[in-house]
Amino acid sequence: MMGSGSRIFTLGSGIGSDSSMISANDRFGKNYISRTYCSYTFSTVGKRIGKTKVNQKFMISSPSHLLCSKFTSKESGGMDDEYGEMTADGHTYVHPKPFVLENGDILENAQLRYMTYGSLNEAKDNVLVICHALTGNASLHSWWGDLLGPGLAFDTDKYFIVCSNILGSCYGSSGPASFKNSNDSREKYGMDFPDVSVQDSVNLQLYMLRDDLKLNSIKCVIGGSFGGMQAVEYAAQAGHINSPFAVDDEDGKASPFVRSVVPIACGAAHTAWQIAMSEVQRQAIYMDPKWNNGKPSIDDPPLKGLSVARQIGMISYRTPKGYETKFGRNIRDPEPKYGSGAKWEVKSYLEYQGFKFLSRFDPITYLKLTEQMDTHDVGRNRGGKTNALSSVRIPAMVLGIDSDILYPIHDQEELAKLFPNGELAVIYSDAGHDGFLLEQEQVAAHITGFLGAHD
Repeated sequence: MMGSGSRIFTLGSGIGSDSSMISANDRFGKNYISRTYCSYTFSTVGKRIGKTKVNQKFMISSPSHLLCSKFTSKESGGMDDEYGEMTADGHTYVHPKPFVLENGDILENAQLRYMTYGSLNEAKDNVLVICHALTGNASLHSWWGDLLGPGLAFDTDKYFIVCSNILGSCYGSSGPASFKNSNDSREKYGMDFPDVSVQDSVNLQLYMLRDDLKLNSIKCVIGGSFGGMQAVEYAAQAGHINSPFAVDDEDGKASPFVRSVVPIACGAAHTAWQIAMSEVQRQAIYMDPKWNNGKPSIDDPPLKGLSVARQIGMISYRTPKGYETKFGRNIRDPEPKYGSGAKWEVKSYLEYQGFKFLSRFDPITYLKLTEQMDTHDVGRNRGGKTNALSSVRIPAMVLGIDSDILYPIHDQEELAKLFPNGELAVIYSDAGHDGFLLEQEQVAAHITGFLGAHD
């Protein structure tokens, strides 16, 4: 039973989890976990039972000139990869009533896919919430695996760890690929999926944590990039005693539901620079003929545009020094040495990244999630950034990356000052923004020290 301290293993993950944390509203039943990729759907009841093509139009072959394996690892000449296998594994929370969004729209049957690791203590308060970035999922072990396990930063012997796929994503939570009516499998949302804000996403997660998982409080919320924005929003919504999520402590005094936060590689609001970087990626999708004047087909989406958008993103996530170190002016064939026929190593790398992304993401979801990132502004409807965080007195460690050109260090410096009990720590790396995923040893050291210093 929940809180007994028993340790059970999540299907397929090999990582400790508490099966009693499966939502009571899980429409599939407690033994069913959905495993979904962009190109295939897997169904598992205890084991994988088969592979089914979703749509032949989604079956993509690698361009013959890429030689994709060349860029799958550091040793073979490409850059380190941030993610492992990306699936929609997990358990499903279904919000028990229509979910009212920040803009007044209503989302029926709002769902979140989540995974848990470790064991819940009797007090139900040894909880870490980990928030993923733009294209992440609930499978924490796939992208921050070096931080997860006994004795590591996300210590499964000490903490009960929850990771949820964000609202609007394509890894099991409600999003553009969801059916409009849970009882009708004929029509998906597509572009009709409502505009969701970061505030909405965090609000739904808070309901899941408090009302469905029955947690008494959260020790810390941790996330990088888009996940960092969620951590900031967790602080604003549940990191003070005036919050509707506030709880009573052992003495009956009001206490914050969220007791500390670690936002990484983000700021207090999405800036014009960051919105511009999102917009140029969206424009790449708009330029694809299959965008169809804003009415793209879910069955035949603008994949070429998505591929270019991903390539733009991959440039912004790294640094000039990183690209120069890895690729320089190297070409794969001796001739031609320049011109449209030159096979630059960096060109092949970017094309491969764009191609690979198509196997795990779709254009409409990408558009909607970048728009959701652009909503990030902790001061909106709260009297500005300073006022929004002035009552948040929980410990906050803001982590920045010294070489980040997308979310530069001055964003984290400002955010740390906005938290009354905030501190700034710096990751030193040539990896740029992706340093929060790639520099796992530094990230782990900072997080471990912070968690040990604060109850």
